[in-house]
Amino acid sequence: MSGHGPHTPLDRLLGEASARTLERELGLRTAEDLLEHIPRRWVEHGQLSSLAELREDEHVTFVARVVSSSKRRMQRRRGFLVEVLVEDDDGVRLQMAFFQGHGAFRDLNSGVRAMFHGKVGSYGGRLTLNNPDYSVLREDAEEPPGLPAHGPSGAPLPGEGRTTPVPLYPATAKVSSWEIYRCVRLVLEMVDLDTWPDPVPVEVADSEDLCGLATAYLLIHRPARMEDPAEGLRRLRFQEAFLLQALLARRRAVAGPGVGHPRPRREGGLLGVFEAALPFTLTAGQRGCGELIAADLAGAEPMNRLLQGEVGSGKTLVALRAMLQVVDAGGQAALVAPTEVLAAQHERSLRGMLGALAGTDLLSAWDSPDDAPAVKVTLLTGSMSTGERRQALLDIASGAAGIVVGTHALLGEKVQFADLGIVVVDEQHRFGVEQRDALRHRYTVTPHMLVMSATPIPRSVAMTVFGDLELTVLDGLPAGRQPIRTHVARMVQGPRVIGRVWERIAEEVAAGHQAYVVCPKISESDQREDPETGVQIEQDASVELLAERLAEHPLIGRLRLASLHGRMDATQKEAVMTAFERGEIDVLLSTTVIEVGVDVPNATVMAVLDADAFGISTLHQLRGRIGRGSAQGLCLLVTRLPDEHPSLERLEEVAAHSDGMELARLDLQRRREGDVLGASQAGRSTTLKLLRIVRDEQVIAGAADHVQAMTAADPQWEGHAALREAIDAWIARSDGADAYLERG
Repeated sequence: MSGHGPHTPLDRLLGEASARTLERELGLRTAEDLLEHIPRRWVEHGQLSSLAELREDEHVTFVARVVSSSKRRMQRRRGFLVEVLVEDDDGVRLQMAFFQGHGAFRDLNSGVRAMFHGKVGSYGGRLTLNNPDYSVLREDAEEPPGLPAHGPSGAPLPGEGRTTPVPLYPATAKVSSWEIYRCVRLVLEMVDLDTWPDPVPVEVADSEDLCGLATAYLLIHRPARMEDPAEGLRRLRFQEAFLLQALLARRRAVAGPGVGHPRPRREGGLLGVFEAALPFTLTAGQRGCGELIAADLAGAEPMNRLLQGEVGSGKTLVALRAMLQVVDAGGQAALVAPTEVLAAQHERSLRGMLGALAGTDLLSAWDSPDDAPAVKVTLLTGSMSTGERRQALLDIASGAAGIVVGTHALLGEKVQFADLGIVVVDEQHRFGVEQRDALRHRYTVTPHMLVMSATPIPRSVAMTVFGDLELTVLDGLPAGRQPIRTHVARMVQGPRVIGRVWERIAEEVAAGHQAYVVCPKISESDQREDPETGVQIEQDASVELLAERLAEHPLIGRLRLASLHGRMDATQKEAVMTAFERGEIDVLLSTTVIEVGVDVPNATVMAVLDADAFGISTLHQLRGRIGRGSAQGLCLLVTRLPDEHPSLERLEEVAAHSDGMELARLDLQRRREGDVLGASQAGRSTTLKLLRIVRDEQVIAGAADHVQAMTAADPQWEGHAALREAIDAWIARSDGADAYLERG
């Protein structure tokens, strides 16, 4: 073996042609890149199965040639089906099905020879495989390594012994799993893994009962038993958590606490008058969170706090008390919302809560003394007229505006605050990391930061994605709130189902309440994708078409209807929301613009049409718009999906769980965590390779403890050169992570 290290280019090990293919197809450039290209599974069988001897419920592996491949839309469910007919060397044929099989339709063309692995099922009395794993074999490729030669029946030839597990690698149409495995074997033969630096200190690995890095690679790529890969993966999974926590620790060290400005509570100010006039008692959670935030605001270091709480728990009230404390201390407060609709709703809500303290008691439930102080609440959005925007900018720059509400327009260079003391960011999961950091770091004196999340975030996610924020959980709901009843209304059970939905809405309106009807689309021409598969959906309900149909409905048509969606101008949206808040509209037909921030206690029922078009988080947010008063809330998740459709499980979970934390976990298990090092906050694109934040919560927490202890003993990591080198390499190859580190 030579002294080839982890960063040795693959062309020096495999030759220029193979290296160029691996880089072009898989982005693999170095020896370490290749060894970190982890197999997606390991085939246990010591022999190839024969198609003539398949048994239902067996897991099988076989090589066959594609006879034909076709794609068709499914009749009773969304999406399409790819059907592939294959034939083995004995002439036995098997039909297989791939649901939403984009890759299968691309790769498995007539004449292609491939290896398949999956569980045998049956359909229409015939054996089949649904969504099997496969790997295309090139005609000039060697027989899959690790599998013995096989006779016509698929049985091993005489004299062959037991074979070792065979790794199946993520591959492409132009580079097969077996070609990748051939390259891996060559690299393993040419490098000396024992000389490679190990970023996990020996004492840390020993305390976690982990093998070394070299052993982990061998267990994964050259397993002798089926149990071996799990041990190797456990080591690499911890290593990824350890490096991630080390990166976050470095980010915090580079950023430092910042230069803050204490904003202590002032007696006799706005906050005191506001609290004395509240027509209700604060919950224990609101008081507790308020005390923590008040103490932070009074300190010299800038507050960086994540306020997490259930829908309707009163986060806006907690944030308003913090903003008033800052205004009392001579500073300004900025409330940043992800959309103009939400910004306008927040501005209305703040004015309603402040009443005369904001210069108007139009929506106030109480009166303040004539000599009470006042705070100017200013809205700044991109769609304001030139005159309105100019006046708002003047009020902000002069300090006349004490509380400023807006969208990302607040981040523009033209917006100059006289003395920005606190930034409240609403809905962090819809507000990118760059926007948050841009506002935080524009000022010499760093403003206090309060991030609100109505979507509950598991502790592991909070500590990973929001490593620079102190987590605060707002427990409990205001007194008098009742749990919201949620039901899945399945239209395949007959027309009576949707009929009953409209009846329930009419009954609630007859009882003096109001209703929401939510659609996935504005118009029929809009396109949407399934939130899990990404497949385009063509049959979603739209606001415009539904408005036409409901106007003629015998029950709903006689009610006061109105529509709300994102293509309406700001004045129209403002007028509709104000009318709904005043009770002048019975049924509001809307898209998800009402997902967050809308507070109409008289709204008691919501029907979400084609609810399967939304993810768990959005459905939970939508449901939170009702049941905000003392009356019982009812949420109806309407779907046209057939029996056994996988998306039904998502709807049933929302109906079964009112606990947002549990739903957040279920949501993350489906959607994955997003790129926790960069701007992306959700979706399947992730810098992490093996770590799954929900599944590996204990691993992440343990890694964080080790990093903290190591840093306390060796702040500069002088005794851990391999760790420093690994962090530098990770930052260099992680898209955007280096810039994120600097911003943090």
